[in-house]
Amino acid sequence: MKLIQLHIFTLFLILITWSIKGYSQEDTIKTSLGDSFKIDFTSPKRYEVAGITNSGSGAFDPRMLFFSVGDIIEVPGEEITKSIKRIWNTGLYEEIDITVTDVKNDLIFFNVHLTDRARLVSFGFSGTKSTQEKDLRDLIKLSAGNIVNDNMKQTCINQIRKFYIDKGYYHCTVTVDEYPDDKVVRGVNLVFNINKGYKIAISNIHIISDRNDISVGKLKKAMANTKEKTRIAPFHKMDTVIRYFIKNPDQYKSKDLLEHLEDYFSDRIKIRLAKSSKFIAEEYERDKANLIAKYNDFGYRDAYILSDTVLFSKNKAEIFIRVKEGNQYHFRNITFSGNTKYDSELLSQMLNISKGDIYNQSRLMTNLTANESGNDISSLYMNNGYLFFNAVPVEVMIEKDSIDIQIRIREGKQAIYNRISVKGNTKTSDNVILREVSTIPGQLFNRADIIRTQQVLLSLGYFNQEAMNVIPEPNEVDGTVNLTYAVEEASSDQLELSLGYSGQSIGLILSARVTLNNFSTRKLFKKEAWTPLPSGDGQRLSLQASITQRYYRYYVFSFTEPWIGGKRPNSLTTALTYQVQSNGLLKTDANHRSLTVLSASSSLHKKIKWPDDYFYLSHTLLYQRYQVNNYGSLFVFANGYANNLSYTFTIGRNSVSAPIYPREGSDILFSVQFTPPYSLFSKKDYSQATPQEKYKWLEMHKWKFNISWFTRIVENLVLNVRLRTGFMGHYNSQIGPSPFERFYLGGDGLATWQLDGREIVGMRGYEEFSLTPKANADFIGGTIFNKFTAELRYPVSLNPSATIYLLTFVEAGKAWLDPREYSPFALYKSAGVGVRIFLPMFGLLGFDWGYGFDAVPGTPNAGKGHFHISIGQSID
Repeated sequence: MKLIQLHIFTLFLILITWSIKGYSQEDTIKTSLGDSFKIDFTSPKRYEVAGITNSGSGAFDPRMLFFSVGDIIEVPGEEITKSIKRIWNTGLYEEIDITVTDVKNDLIFFNVHLTDRARLVSFGFSGTKSTQEKDLRDLIKLSAGNIVNDNMKQTCINQIRKFYIDKGYYHCTVTVDEYPDDKVVRGVNLVFNINKGYKIAISNIHIISDRNDISVGKLKKAMANTKEKTRIAPFHKMDTVIRYFIKNPDQYKSKDLLEHLEDYFSDRIKIRLAKSSKFIAEEYERDKANLIAKYNDFGYRDAYILSDTVLFSKNKAEIFIRVKEGNQYHFRNITFSGNTKYDSELLSQMLNISKGDIYNQSRLMTNLTANESGNDISSLYMNNGYLFFNAVPVEVMIEKDSIDIQIRIREGKQAIYNRISVKGNTKTSDNVILREVSTIPGQLFNRADIIRTQQVLLSLGYFNQEAMNVIPEPNEVDGTVNLTYAVEEASSDQLELSLGYSGQSIGLILSARVTLNNFSTRKLFKKEAWTPLPSGDGQRLSLQASITQRYYRYYVFSFTEPWIGGKRPNSLTTALTYQVQSNGLLKTDANHRSLTVLSASSSLHKKIKWPDDYFYLSHTLLYQRYQVNNYGSLFVFANGYANNLSYTFTIGRNSVSAPIYPREGSDILFSVQFTPPYSLFSKKDYSQATPQEKYKWLEMHKWKFNISWFTRIVENLVLNVRLRTGFMGHYNSQIGPSPFERFYLGGDGLATWQLDGREIVGMRGYEEFSLTPKANADFIGGTIFNKFTAELRYPVSLNPSATIYLLTFVEAGKAWLDPREYSPFALYKSAGVGVRIFLPMFGLLGFDWGYGFDAVPGTPNAGKGHFHISIGQSID
């Protein structure tokens, strides 16, 4: 009988051990009841727990047990098993041993022996660069004191491998060595051994199919993240291509010349700038689906990949993809059902797909629900309140190479806005955001209004353009929708510092500007609002100063209230400017000379709703006083003054999608500035008048036209085309054009120290003012100018805390003094590259290198290579 009991006891221990090993294959848990303890396992006995002790390296909390001193438990029983599982699930111990130490009658005594898991003391890497070690530490996120087990080590290995695979090291291997620490009990040190192997670049992608009516270049472009490495071999195997063309001329009839050229150069010219050619298995799997989607776009709806092979050889990968296209299909009959608001003829026009067009499901869905221009059927309905609209295209018949489509429409009821709210604004007041919102409670839902509101909010410059979102909460039961505009605050205040140099007469110029773009005068006297400055009401306060040692002073103060009166989006801007330039001598010195300019302006800016709500008007009243003291003939008269009282009318349209890195839209501006024609009211003969008499009150009219247009080429690659032109005329030929307010072209556009009211127009590749008319070796400004620019931009980072993009440009421009000499095609040309960096505290900084191709008469070094620095939009 004792032998049977011993076997039953042994079996009990084996079962307990196996059940615990289900939690870990390597950790061991022991449960012993002692050799002298007699038990009948077929009939568990109840005992009172008389004592619990603990031993081992692990800290023990009696509350982890399912029993305590004084409890009556069964032995063997669930209390012990559950206690072991609970302790094990903490993950803190690698050994758990619960032992019966003594039994006296109905009293039982236990000891709990716990062994701590190993703890991490330190970790390091071998086989990697020190520059990458920081990235790896941030990636695996280990710290001293972490529990070390196989799962933790394997997780780190997987993360490290993925880090290098994403960099193109497809065959990277990682192992880990574990060393006991000689100072910390059960402490270990880990070393991750990294063998990156060769970096795998894709040498060739071969797409093999039975038909060749789709350009290979188009197919490869569809594989957005699987690209061939840079290759420039335009004449590679040209003789083979020519021989094949001579022998098989019929195979070239299915494509036009441009497609044949694309096929030829797709395998011979590869330049990788934005996209790398590294092989990443996950991206490759997604790009195979993209490849089939491209076949679908050409009517091959049954296309599939028969086989694909990736051959690795040292540091190269060669990809072979064999595609079965199947038949090419065409649209035949497209009908609509369920439409009551709009007739089928109008919907067919919106769909813009004709019978016989190649079957393209992407085009069908785009024109049905998601056309970027907004000319899709879904927009037609949703811009008229039909939020619950739904349209499902169904293939009702497939016959030979033709497909009949029925578009089943569910119009639903019209929805109205119920509650409009904002979230995420930690600084900007709710009312500042909501007053820009064109979705008003009680109005019909309109998707175009929501898109427009997003553009307006982004144009404020207060929020991260990549995080802007709109969250709708529709309720079809009562036909309402709640809208929440989710924003993320971005720093909009700016501090600009610059150091310039302007010849010996001026020397070094130190400039500083502080611009508070979201200021609040309403909170000035609220102590809690100074964090560090009162903000959130959308007002703009700007202070600027430029100084040199004794020679030059320039101070500007401006303030903008964006909603004057608080009810309409009419902004009022006032500005005061004081400038003085001298030769540095004291005023009491007989040789002292100076030019002082004092100006004040007020501008009213108003948004208008017609022809659409992208338009605006502005009216500006400006007064300037020029005081010249002993300055020779540089400013027409040596001593005297001139007054400029002018009015400027501006009309513009701005549909740019974002202020920092716009991808779409345009900015158009037309303005006319004019002064009263004082001389026409006077009978004075100005042909005999002195310069002081001629220019006591300046006379002129100035016309300007600017346009900047953005379009997305692909993804975030953007083309920006700009045109600037200006003309300044006069009323009286006896006075002629004003010597002030002229156009000066060339350089980086940063010459703010010029005091004659000149308008600086930057143009890269040439020296400052070098494309401006001269007289007696001095630049005297132009009365007419043209400037054309084309830029191709690509972002490196769209992070709101540091937006960076690269650009390449071509420009052409020139300024003329006499409009009769104006020749719009006789322009100076340049090209170059640059980078723009937007930092919230410093604004937009530009660094460009441009090469001027044309020689400039009288200024031999004006062109050729020049480096330019710009601040804000100074160079534009």
